[in-house]
Amino acid sequence: MNEPEVIAPVRDAATRDQCPVPVTLGIRVRSLLFVLLYNLMGILHSLVSLALAPFQNFEQRYRFVNHWTQATMRLLRVLNGVEIRVRGSEKLPRGEAVVVLSNHQSQWETFYLQLLFMPQATVLKRELLWVPFFGWALALLRPIAIDRGQPGQALKNILRVGQERLEEGISVVIYPEGTRQPPGTVGRFNAGGAMLACRAGRRVVPIAHNAGHCWPARSIWRFPGTITLVIGDPIDCAGMTPKEVNQRVENWIREQLRDL
Repeated sequence: MNEPEVIAPVRDAATRDQCPVPVTLGIRVRSLLFVLLYNLMGILHSLVSLALAPFQNFEQRYRFVNHWTQATMRLLRVLNGVEIRVRGSEKLPRGEAVVVLSNHQSQWETFYLQLLFMPQATVLKRELLWVPFFGWALALLRPIAIDRGQPGQALKNILRVGQERLEEGISVVIYPEGTRQPPGTVGRFNAGGAMLACRAGRRVVPIAHNAGHCWPARSIWRFPGTITLVIGDPIDCAGMTPKEVNQRVENWIREQLRDL
């Protein structure tokens, strides 16, 4: 198995505001307040979403559940000083279900990509659906839940259910690294997403971001700064093997992260 590649963080003036600052008392207080409000909003909104779900179609449910996502992004900006900058928004496909492949650093991207690609189905570990309130509402979005303990069966589910979602006009979001990586590190890319795109005859949209600097994985601290998300040119899989598509996406993401 390939070891994660460590990319040395850039420290010039253009990117300094994207790096975490020391955990001051102010950051501690604002971070704890964010966690409290974020969870309270999530519990209340999940209950309302579940109550309304029987009276809504999928698109209506999707948009209503994501009101919490929008509120979380506003809270992050106002309370924690986190700005969001998107590059390449003109490349977003319109009226087309695609396979989205993104690097994985934080919980932030699992929220924000829901707003960029609507509707979408995210490939995630099935245990997330068992989390009270949050998991219940997440299930309304029809994600592709997999058992990581059975990789062979997980791949079959991604290919089968993923193609069903794409045929229904729902984009599929996959994090090829599988697990969150620290900023400056890129994990090994699994080819499941590329296999799905090639089998379904869909384009791939690569995404790169540096969210881990402001919303680190497995941490309650939220650091002020700028999260930059870059959208790449959609990749037509015609005439390419899954391995070639996967390598092209991985190379592009690594290049973008070096710049970020």
